[in-house]
Amino acid sequence: MYSKLHLSMIIILKRKLLGDKCTIGDLFIEGKFFCNTIEDAVRKLPATCPHTSKGQSCKCKGKIYAETAIPAGTYKVTMEYSPRFKRKLPLLHNVPHFIGILIHSGNDESDSAGCLIVGNNTIKGKVTNSRVTSDKLNAILSKETQITIEIINGK
Repeated sequence: MYSKLHLSMIIILKRKLLGDKCTIGDLFIEGKFFCNTIEDAVRKLPATCPHTSKGQSCKCKGKIYAETAIPAGTYKVTMEYSPRFKRKLPLLHNVPHFIGILIHSGNDESDSAGCLIVGNNTIKGKVTNSRVTSDKLNAILSKETQITIEIINGK
Protein backbone atom coordinates (compact mmCIF):
# COMPACT_ATOMS: atom_id res chain seq x y z
CA MET A 1 0.00 0.00 0.00
CA TYR A 2 2.83 2.43 0.87
CA SER A 3 5.72 0.45 -0.62
CA LYS A 4 6.52 2.91 -3.42
CA LEU A 5 9.69 4.90 -2.70
CA HIS A 6 9.06 8.65 -2.64
CA LEU A 7 11.56 11.47 -2.99
CA SER A 8 9.91 12.89 0.09
CA MET A 9 7.08 11.58 2.23
CA ILE A 10 4.54 13.78 3.96
CA ILE A 11 2.77 12.67 7.11
CA ILE A 12 -0.11 14.76 8.42
CA LEU A 13 -1.44 14.52 11.97
CA LYS A 14 -4.87 16.12 12.33
CA ARG A 15 -5.66 16.54 15.99
CA LYS A 16 -9.42 16.15 16.36
CA LEU A 17 -10.09 15.98 20.10
CA LEU A 18 -8.11 18.36 22.31
CA GLY A 19 -9.02 17.29 25.83
CA ASP A 20 -7.87 18.40 29.27
CA LYS A 21 -5.71 15.29 29.75
CA CYS A 22 -5.13 13.91 26.26
CA THR A 23 -5.29 14.71 22.55
CA ILE A 24 -6.67 12.30 19.94
CA GLY A 25 -5.76 12.60 16.27
CA ASP A 26 -5.74 10.93 12.88
CA LEU A 27 -2.44 10.22 11.11
CA PHE A 28 -2.33 10.32 7.31
CA ILE A 29 0.51 9.12 5.08
CA GLU A 30 0.56 10.67 1.62
CA GLY A 31 -3.07 11.74 2.14
CA LYS A 32 -4.34 8.28 3.17
CA PHE A 33 -5.59 7.53 6.68
CA PHE A 34 -3.07 5.31 8.48
CA CYS A 35 -4.01 5.24 12.18
CA ASN A 36 -5.12 7.17 15.24
CA THR A 37 -2.82 8.87 17.72
CA ILE A 38 -2.93 9.82 21.37
CA GLU A 39 -0.79 12.50 22.99
CA ASP A 40 -0.66 14.68 26.06
CA ALA A 41 -2.89 17.76 26.31
CA VAL A 42 -2.25 20.71 23.99
CA ARG A 43 -1.20 23.77 26.02
CA LYS A 44 -0.39 27.37 25.10
CA LEU A 45 3.38 27.75 24.77
CA PRO A 46 5.57 30.56 23.45
CA ALA A 47 6.43 30.23 19.74
CA THR A 48 10.11 29.63 20.49
CA CYS A 49 12.08 28.16 23.39
CA PRO A 50 15.48 29.61 24.34
CA HIS A 51 16.33 26.44 26.26
CA THR A 52 15.68 23.58 23.81
CA SER A 53 17.31 25.51 20.95
CA LYS A 54 20.50 25.10 23.02
CA GLY A 55 19.82 21.42 23.79
CA GLN A 56 18.62 22.14 27.35
CA SER A 57 15.37 21.15 29.06
CA CYS A 58 12.49 23.59 28.61
CA LYS A 59 11.71 25.91 31.51
CA CYS A 60 9.05 27.96 29.72
CA LYS A 61 5.80 28.97 31.39
CA GLY A 62 2.90 26.74 30.34
CA LYS A 63 4.93 23.58 29.79
CA ILE A 64 4.17 20.74 32.18
CA TYR A 65 6.69 17.93 31.80
CA ALA A 66 5.11 14.66 30.53
CA GLU A 67 1.68 16.35 30.32
CA THR A 68 2.12 18.66 27.30
CA ALA A 69 1.73 17.86 23.59
CA ILE A 70 4.22 19.26 21.11
CA PRO A 71 3.26 22.48 19.30
CA ALA A 72 1.42 22.24 16.00
CA GLY A 73 3.82 22.79 13.13
CA THR A 74 5.93 21.09 10.49
CA TYR A 75 8.92 18.98 11.48
CA LYS A 76 11.58 16.89 9.77
CA VAL A 77 11.46 13.20 10.71
CA THR A 78 14.31 10.68 10.59
CA MET A 79 14.57 7.08 11.74
CA GLU A 80 16.95 6.99 14.72
CA TYR A 81 17.98 4.37 17.27
CA SER A 82 16.29 4.88 20.65
CA PRO A 83 18.32 3.63 23.63
CA ARG A 84 15.12 3.55 25.71
CA PHE A 85 13.14 1.42 23.23
CA LYS A 86 16.22 -0.40 21.86
CA ARG A 87 15.16 -0.01 18.22
CA LYS A 88 14.92 2.57 15.45
CA LEU A 89 11.92 4.90 15.72
CA PRO A 90 10.77 8.06 13.95
CA LEU A 91 12.37 11.12 15.60
CA LEU A 92 10.97 14.65 15.13
CA HIS A 93 13.61 17.37 14.78
CA ASN A 94 13.73 20.93 16.13
CA VAL A 95 10.51 20.79 18.15
CA PRO A 96 10.32 23.92 20.33
CA HIS A 97 10.13 23.11 24.08
CA PHE A 98 10.97 19.42 23.54
CA ILE A 99 14.01 17.18 23.10
CA GLY A 100 13.79 13.61 21.81
CA ILE A 101 10.22 13.48 20.47
CA LEU A 102 9.48 10.06 18.97
CA ILE A 103 6.56 8.28 17.35
CA HIS A 104 6.14 5.00 19.25
CA SER A 105 3.76 2.52 20.83
CA GLY A 106 1.89 2.89 24.10
CA ASN A 107 -1.58 2.75 25.56
CA ASP A 108 -2.53 6.26 26.62
CA GLU A 109 -1.15 9.75 27.20
CA SER A 110 0.78 8.58 30.27
CA ASP A 111 3.10 6.71 27.88
CA SER A 112 3.74 9.87 25.85
CA ALA A 113 5.88 12.53 27.63
CA GLY A 114 5.22 14.65 24.53
CA CYS A 115 5.72 11.83 22.02
CA LEU A 116 3.14 10.66 19.50
CA ILE A 117 1.56 7.31 20.37
CA VAL A 118 0.08 5.42 17.40
CA GLY A 119 -2.69 2.82 17.32
CA ASN A 120 -6.46 2.47 17.00
CA ASN A 121 -8.66 4.70 19.16
CA THR A 122 -11.23 2.01 19.96
CA ILE A 123 -11.39 2.76 23.70
CA LYS A 124 -12.04 6.26 25.02
CA GLY A 125 -8.74 7.84 26.12
CA LYS A 126 -6.60 4.96 24.81
CA VAL A 127 -5.21 3.37 21.66
CA THR A 128 -5.11 -0.35 20.95
CA ASN A 129 -2.93 -2.42 18.60
CA SER A 130 -0.21 0.12 19.20
CA ARG A 131 2.89 -2.05 18.83
CA VAL A 132 1.64 -3.58 15.58
CA THR A 133 0.75 -0.11 14.27
CA SER A 134 4.14 1.28 15.31
CA ASP A 135 5.94 -1.62 13.61
CA LYS A 136 3.98 -1.06 10.37
CA LEU A 137 4.74 2.68 10.46
CA ASN A 138 8.45 2.02 11.08
CA ALA A 139 8.59 -0.39 8.12
CA ILE A 140 7.06 2.27 5.85
CA LEU A 141 9.24 5.13 7.09
CA SER A 142 12.49 3.15 7.08
CA LYS A 143 12.28 3.01 3.27
CA GLU A 144 12.14 6.81 2.97
CA THR A 145 14.97 9.34 2.90
CA GLN A 146 13.08 12.60 3.43
CA ILE A 147 10.10 12.60 5.78
CA THR A 148 8.09 15.58 7.01
CA ILE A 149 5.24 15.61 9.52
CA GLU A 150 2.73 18.43 9.69
CA ILE A 151 0.72 18.63 12.91
CA ILE A 152 -2.56 20.52 12.73
CA ASN A 153 -4.77 21.36 15.70
CA GLY A 154 -8.47 20.73 15.08
CA LYS A 155 -11.35 22.33 16.93
